[in-house]
Amino acid sequence: MEIKDRLRLIMDSHKLNAGSFADKIGVQRSNVSHVLSGRNKPGFDFIEKLLLAFPRVSAEWLFTGKQTKKETDDLEVNEKQVSSPVKSVSDEGVSFSKSEKKIVKTLVFYEDFTFDVFLPNEK
Repeated sequence: MEIKDRLRLIMDSHKLNAGSFADKIGVQRSNVSHVLSGRNKPGFDFIEKLLLAFPRVSAEWLFTGKQTKKETDDLEVNEKQVSSPVKSVSDEGVSFSKSEKKIVKTLVFYEDFTFDVFLPNEK
């Protein structure tokens, strides 16, 4: 996925067309059109204005499509135990029993296509 595709994802998640997107970030509409068509790559000013207008968009994600290890490490949370019912089937029907499960990773997705990863602390 190219940067122009990630720009489209941002626009779609905020229900913006190219013109309203250009107005929101403060660039000329032709600049957005040229970037979205692949004619031009976005310049520093374009990226800076975009990141200021959409503070929840990660610069790392915008450039590479991935989050940095630091962003992931900053989101670590304490390990928690969760009890959840487990379904078992027998000749007598369906029954539920409790088993202990550990959370190993939690992902939170936002409508602007950014996400946070929460990992339990190692003990």
